[in-house]
Amino acid sequence: MKFLKKVPFLYNPQINEVEDVDKKEIFESVSNMETQIGHLYQQLGELKQHLAEILEENHYLKIENEHLRRRLKVITEEDRAALEDETTPDGDAADGEPRSVSPNVKPFDVGEGYDNLARLYHEGFHICNLHFGSLRKDGDCLFCLSFLNKK
Repeated sequence: MKFLKKVPFLYNPQINEVEDVDKKEIFESVSNMETQIGHLYQQLGELKQHLAEILEENHYLKIENEHLRRRLKVITEEDRAALEDETTPDGDAADGEPRSVSPNVKPFDVGEGYDNLARLYHEGFHICNLHFGSLRKDGDCLFCLSFLNKK
């Protein structure tokens, strides 16, 4: 076995001062990066919240659009039926009696409100009075479920 030769430690104050400045600059640089990362994390959280709001609004608008399309279809069918009634000769129906055009035809069921709420709940929205219309993020809501089970 060879013995390692011990080298005496040499102290050079000029080198240590440079090393201290480098260490200080590195520490300041790391501190600045930490601050910037904190700001970026905060901005990311805000962006995430904004994205969630946009997605919720988009989902709501899709549902509203679908509902309006159904209503437009029903109204268009009623108008088409009314036009067909008006175009019969002398405004009379096939049985010879005048036909009255009445838009009192109810296109939806009595329990449609309950069905719509159940559909909204299954699409991921709250229907309880505490968080109505907001997106459910943590699974089922006991308040919403109790409301659905009242029927």
